[in-house]
Amino acid sequence: MAFLDQRERELLEAISQLTYCNPFLGERIDWERRALGEAFTPFFAVWHPRADLLGNNPNVQRIAELAAGLAETLRGRLEAGAEASSAEIGLYRDLVLYLLYYRHQERFLAMILGDRSRTERRRAGFYREFRVDFDRYLDLPPVPPAARAEPEHVFACFFQVRRAFFYTFHSIAGSSMPAARLRAQVWQSVFTHDLRRFQRSLYARMGEVTTLVTGPSGTGKELVARAIGLARYIPFDPGECCFREDYEESFFPLNLSALSPTLIESELFGHRRGAFTGAVADRVGWLEVCPPLGTVFLDEIAEIDVAVQVKLLRVLETRTFQRLGATDDRRFRGKVIAATNRDLGAEMRAGRFREDLYYRLCSDVILAPSLHERIADSPEELPALALFLAQRLAGEDEAPELAREVEAWIDRELGRDYPWPGNVRELAQCVSNVLIRREYRPAAAGGTANAREELAREFAAGELSAEEVLRRYCTVVYARAGSYQEAARRLGLDRRTVKSRVDPELLDELQALTI
Repeated sequence: MAFLDQRERELLEAISQLTYCNPFLGERIDWERRALGEAFTPFFAVWHPRADLLGNNPNVQRIAELAAGLAETLRGRLEAGAEASSAEIGLYRDLVLYLLYYRHQERFLAMILGDRSRTERRRAGFYREFRVDFDRYLDLPPVPPAARAEPEHVFACFFQVRRAFFYTFHSIAGSSMPAARLRAQVWQSVFTHDLRRFQRSLYARMGEVTTLVTGPSGTGKELVARAIGLARYIPFDPGECCFREDYEESFFPLNLSALSPTLIESELFGHRRGAFTGAVADRVGWLEVCPPLGTVFLDEIAEIDVAVQVKLLRVLETRTFQRLGATDDRRFRGKVIAATNRDLGAEMRAGRFREDLYYRLCSDVILAPSLHERIADSPEELPALALFLAQRLAGEDEAPELAREVEAWIDRELGRDYPWPGNVRELAQCVSNVLIRREYRPAAAGGTANAREELAREFAAGELSAEEVLRRYCTVVYARAGSYQEAARRLGLDRRTVKSRVDPELLDELQALTI
């Protein structure tokens, strides 16, 4: 008797692909359809902005039920001495992995959502039940040890998959294809395109790959970075029944545009007492604080001085660094994610960004789409995002009515062709303004079109003090130069002086004119 009949083989092949496919690509829907045939129900959970709707996907539940029944049947055949080829054993193993993941995924989710202490967040007492299931299905003579993998490693991969799905879906809302592609890119940044290879060996090496997130301001680049950083592989200790690190304590964001070069170096590398004026004690930098399974996120990477770029390049090439004022090497073992809203190609051509650093950063590049692109692809993106943001701001009960008010205001005052220069961040402010004041008056719609003319008029009329002239001119030059360093060079001033004089409101108005 054959180990598998034709229908069982087809179902196993489909489930095997579902076990390892990218859940944010359309291939998942294709494999669900193949697994269920005529029982497949069209469902758009893959593209929907609300992760909680995934639980309502009837296809997932049906496939899990089929997997449970087929696993019992095939386990019985193996116990009875049925002969199976190595390929069939591989399909059976993938079936078991699929079944075990869905059997325990809610417990992994409870670990993510639970409000527990740092120590308790690492504990997973249900590993013992998982181990019983694992051994029951895979500790059989026909299944060779090489096909089983270590149960604690499988358990760790399951927790990583659950975290990756949770944070990717909750961080990147939207039903448009650009939003869906962004979620798929995040998944690949965590696991690569080949989850099988990742499970075999790459899980221990992904920290060596630097990720660069690009895109306009307000598109959620830090949310992308956080989703990747919080989904790193963490080994599991079966003896202690706990994970070896707390993933919630392993993400270290640093906004480089808000700091002077010296403070950037101090925050990143640390310093010794007396290394510079104000260094009254030794300081440990983020590169040293970051654990081996942690992530340092460098936002606005294009803002750093060339001298700091050289030091950061050394970190990426040799994984070593020195504290300011020290000579001994220290080792960085974590992962680096960088982000920028600038065109690094143009920055390199202008000599403001080192090519060698860029080629160290671009081994994995994610492009965050603008809100305008997303709405152009799918007009339903705007109401879906308005509802998503309203839920975060006002709660589930009040969100639908607030979202309707936001849509009405947009239709009446801005129009559906409004370009949203501030992207999702601006839409969030729109929702907040409508909630509080029943209106939203964006700078771009309320007069920024004549911001430059107003500046020229004030200069010509002699209405500005010397301090106001300096403040506004510094803002204009910075808006054109794109960095404090370049603005300081053009003005012949110290970088810190330029930074202290930039007017944030005027800068927003000037930048809106260039969108």
